[in-house]
Amino acid sequence: MEKRTCAECGESFHGRADKKFCSDMCRNAFNNKANSLSSAYVKTINSILKKNRKIMEDLLPEETVKVTQQKLIDKGFNFNYHTTITKTKTGNHYIFCYEYGYLPIENNYFLLVKRKTDL
Repeated sequence: MEKRTCAECGESFHGRADKKFCSDMCRNAFNNKANSLSSAYVKTINSILKKNRKIMEDLLPEETVKVTQQKLIDKGFNFNYHTTITKTKTGNHYIFCYEYGYLPIENNYFLLVKRKTDL
């Protein structure tokens, strides 16, 4: 067995030629760091989407409601993030964050809707 250097802590150890870590703890620490960097971006986006969804859920006590763009902005709504865009037969584009969506209408107003889900 040849002497190797741990990819996580840098310590020397003896092991197989393909072994990269001196212990399970170092292997787990290395993989956790690698996974956290890629998942941090996803967590940030999911956080924004969940916040947008919650804002629309709170503003929508009935099937539909008309709100101003400023009201959404004041509550922290981020118009740059959504999950889907649905085009209706009439050519309108509803923008959704999960099952809650909005349709831009006249004079900086938005029509908020909740999609009927079959889940």
